[in-house]
Amino acid sequence: MGGTLNLNHLLFLGHGALWTIGLSVIALIGGGAAGFLIALCRVSPSRLLRILAATYVQLIQGTPLLVIMFLSFFGLAAIGLNISPLLAAGASMTIFVAAYLGEIWRGCIEAVPKPQWEAAEGLALSRSQRMAKVILPQAVRIATPPTVGFMVQIIKNTSLASVVGFVELTRSGQIINNSLFEPFLIYSIIALVYFSLCYPLSRLSRRLEQTALQKKPALA
Repeated sequence: MGGTLNLNHLLFLGHGALWTIGLSVIALIGGGAAGFLIALCRVSPSRLLRILAATYVQLIQGTPLLVIMFLSFFGLAAIGLNISPLLAAGASMTIFVAAYLGEIWRGCIEAVPKPQWEAAEGLALSRSQRMAKVILPQAVRIATPPTVGFMVQIIKNTSLASVVGFVELTRSGQIINNSLFEPFLIYSIIALVYFSLCYPLSRLSRRLEQTALQKKPALA
């Protein structure tokens, strides 16, 4: 026990940072795919699909991610379903991200000007054709800034995966601190790594948002 921070510790932190990025990618891909379906259901002409999607969004957004993590790992284990920390963390993050991205993208789809919907309908396009050829391409431009911004929240929320034993950046720092007892130094390094991951995304999100605002009059 004790000692000083060395290269091996930094490499271990780097390994944890890579898993943080990996878990973020899993959450973004899985949550994005599910979120896209939720967004489509939220604007569907089917009342049943709208209700089911809205119920899912309200349920997940009203439940802390930490609780979802516990249910995925410890809750399933209590009924005999043992899964790995990676699977529990990935599934929990996917469920969580899907609800938020689904709602963000639903708002972006509905933000497409009504004349665009009416023009597409006037061309006698089917609903799927209207969505694919007219509405979604415009919604993607609107959705890009908030989606990039939400990626910052995904990265920061991966720190909660440490509660199920998944060794990402925060958990690797905890392990090192348990042997060195240098919390200020170690967690300062961890904070710096999170900042280096999140700050570029925040800047990119703001830049994309400014670009979208500049183009808005032309689209109108």
